[in-house]
Amino acid sequence: MTEFVDTSEENVERPWVRHYPPGVPDRMEIPDEPVTAPFERAVARWPDRVALDFLGATSTYAQADEQIRRAMVALRRLGVGPGDRVALVLPNCTSHVVAYHAVLRLGAVVVELNPTYTADELENLLADSGAQYALVWHKAVERVLPATARTPLTQVVSVDMARDLPLRSQLLLRLPVAAAREKRAALRGVVPRDVADWHDLLRQADGDEPAPAAVPIHGDDLALLQYTGGTTGTPKAAMLTHRNLVANLVHGEAWAGFRPGQETVYGVLPFFHAFGLTFCLNLPGQIGATLVMFPNFDPAEVLKAMKRRPATFMAGVAPMFDRIAEAAKEKSRPPTDALRQIRLGFAGAMPIPAETVERWEALTGGLLIEGYGMTECAPIALGNPCAPSRRPGTLGVPFPNTDIRIVDIDDPTVIVEPDADGVRRGELLARGPQVFLGYWNRPEETAEQLLPGGWLRTGDVVEVDATGWVRIVDRVKEMIIVGGFKVYPSPVEDHLRTLDGVADVAVVGLPASGGDDRVVAVLVLELDAVEPTLDEVRAHAEKHVARYALPRAVFVVEELPRSQIGKVMRRVVRERLLEGQ
Repeated sequence: MTEFVDTSEENVERPWVRHYPPGVPDRMEIPDEPVTAPFERAVARWPDRVALDFLGATSTYAQADEQIRRAMVALRRLGVGPGDRVALVLPNCTSHVVAYHAVLRLGAVVVELNPTYTADELENLLADSGAQYALVWHKAVERVLPATARTPLTQVVSVDMARDLPLRSQLLLRLPVAAAREKRAALRGVVPRDVADWHDLLRQADGDEPAPAAVPIHGDDLALLQYTGGTTGTPKAAMLTHRNLVANLVHGEAWAGFRPGQETVYGVLPFFHAFGLTFCLNLPGQIGATLVMFPNFDPAEVLKAMKRRPATFMAGVAPMFDRIAEAAKEKSRPPTDALRQIRLGFAGAMPIPAETVERWEALTGGLLIEGYGMTECAPIALGNPCAPSRRPGTLGVPFPNTDIRIVDIDDPTVIVEPDADGVRRGELLARGPQVFLGYWNRPEETAEQLLPGGWLRTGDVVEVDATGWVRIVDRVKEMIIVGGFKVYPSPVEDHLRTLDGVADVAVVGLPASGGDDRVVAVLVLELDAVEPTLDEVRAHAEKHVARYALPRAVFVVEELPRSQIGKVMRRVVRERLLEGQ
């Protein structure tokens, strides 16, 4: 091993370039522009092309741009200006896209929040971000309103997704009137009368008043606060600039060889997730694609949509591709011809099994490409080539403009030397234009994550061969991946310890189908305590824990393994459970 010495960009060796798809350069120019600029160019180039499809309700690029301009007027009337933080607490829908672009065009900062979070989780993140404005899904309004008393939040606007889906939409026209009304009602919640309505604000802004003048925005300006657990599990807002987001679009377009003005992108990933935001919300404008949105992931709805507007590209996590393939297999008349139009799929957020790749590629005839990243790099840093040379089950190679370094797991200042076969093994560091500014209001944690020279600590142990191909070995972090979402054990354990009769607890992840994890709680009970059922444990935890983080199994043991300093060794707990399966 050698001491860490920061090397200049020009002197870093990049053996992985030999694996790049044809036409993809080692270095690409990242425009100094806002992430909304590509969408505006698409409006000028393809005004009549369908830009947005929400359950069959469509808007062309020109129509979407007009909605964005009205939204800018509405937001400006509320007081939104440059630098203000605006929380979007929304599922995927037309209003989410419109609000996102309008906020950013005003020079404000988007704060993306999961609309399924509990009231406590939302309040904590709203307080941390300092958001003064929040556009909130109907069904989440009651969980957000209490935060106005204890956070800087001053304005809550309710977003009724059903009003994004008029009864005349393609989808609802095919349904009986009663069924169509029921489908729209499922998107709605109960909202107090004094809460402003988003669509009413847009209607009021539909007049002669022009949209506010464009605010000069540069690549290094802050665009987005995206919450992540980082390496500790404590939610922190990653500060992503316009340049960070644009870099991923430029890289992704070149890497995948997209056909401008011809692609149809399926938005099955949530926009509030870093992966979904880049490859579902932002990417379509970059390539002039039609974005087909789904408010939640439902394989049956995806297959229905394939019959009316087939996808050519889909980004998702391993279980999504598995469930779509399974649903197609179960249908007596699957939309086989439509599925064969899917040229490319991007899989990320968790390892994807080889059998999932084989199943998907047999179904579609297209490629399923695995990539790697994290919220802190907007989110993609590495990927497999979009070619038959891809290697399922590996991370691939660094994207253009991206350098990697392999360091000692216990000391990131020490670079790992290759072994006799030219393989390096250690923690992966990454550097490139997609790497974030740091954590919002957390300078100490930023300093731990971002090393001198702009190197980002990923917390993942990898092996890199002599040609630069990367394979993940293990996680330094003890996070659990469920459906692409990160579950950190500590917050779940903290809530389970408050359950009557529980003396101690360890939360770990066990392998599940499709490359997913299963959250498992291992309990130590107090003397003479009655063993709780799984339903009781879940009911207790769901008041404070997101549904995807709830335990799916509970085990009771006499004691938990601990280190010499008394820390529960989750890795040992997990190993024992696996041995007992």
